[in-house]
Amino acid sequence: MGIAMVLFAGCTGYNRMTYNTMNQTKVVLDKANFEVIGQVEGVYSTEYIFGIGGHTKAAMRENAAQQMYKNANLRGSQAIINVTYSTSHRTILGVYSEYTVTAYGTVIEFK
Repeated sequence: MGIAMVLFAGCTGYNRMTYNTMNQTKVVLDKANFEVIGQVEGVYSTEYIFGIGGHTKAAMRENAAQQMYKNANLRGSQAIINVTYSTSHRTILGVYSEYTVTAYGTVIEFK
């Protein structure tokens, strides 16, 4: 029974990090000249078999951020601030691995 549990066990990990993202928009947030509209997120996943496949961590963050901006559907004077990323990792028997990166941001609108 114990050997079967080890053979079919999987591992899962989770990490949340904030990266300094460089956007082309220069904003000054020291005055109350904006309103928080809401939160937005984008998700990107990739799979590996025996460690082969998938994308680099930087490419995964970029793809998640692209999805987040697409989901935000920004209009007019809206922007995304406070972008953070979380990463989860799942492995089954050391053969199959799945990495998922989620980008989170706050949508604001300038008055």
